[in-house]
Amino acid sequence: MKKQVRVIGIDDASFDKFRDKKITVIGTIFRGGEFMDGVVTTEVKVDGDDSTKKLSVMINKCRFKPQLQYILLDGINVAGFNVIDVQELSQITKLPVLTVIRRIPDRENIIRVLKKLGFDRKIKLIEKSGEVEKMGKIYVQLTNLSPERAKELLKITCTHSFIPEPIRVAHLIGAGLAKGESSGRA
Repeated sequence: MKKQVRVIGIDDASFDKFRDKKITVIGTIFRGGEFMDGVVTTEVKVDGDDSTKKLSVMINKCRFKPQLQYILLDGINVAGFNVIDVQELSQITKLPVLTVIRRIPDRENIIRVLKKLGFDRKIKLIEKSGEVEKMGKIYVQLTNLSPERAKELLKITCTHSFIPEPIRVAHLIGAGLAKGESSGRA
């Protein structure tokens, strides 16, 4: 894998779950983990069902799409419980997806909360998102990507932290947009 592999890192902006109806999702386009080429955004509904479609459109319409080789997600949901269908996202964009998770998720508790909120259909998306596996200091889910390629991709993109730089920068931009300044805790 080339050190300048073109990737998009995606994270959502901070939001108030009681006040906000829609939130911004940020995609940063990077060459490896060293150089950012661009930023794209879209809006999704809080706890909605539009994340897969909106992210697919954002990526496929991006002028960098012909060079993109991987999608890096900060978890499989944005805007609260707007769960991304990672299989469909990969199929529509024709790109492998590496989902990064900072801490091991408590799937039983998440499923219990989703049932309580009447979000049963989102449970299927979580179940089909793949197994969570530890890779270094983080956890990952792989969609159309081998563990060997994922390790290589993390080695190239994790330049300033154990989180890939494209996700880290998308997080910082999202916090700056929502709060006026980032906290630096990415």
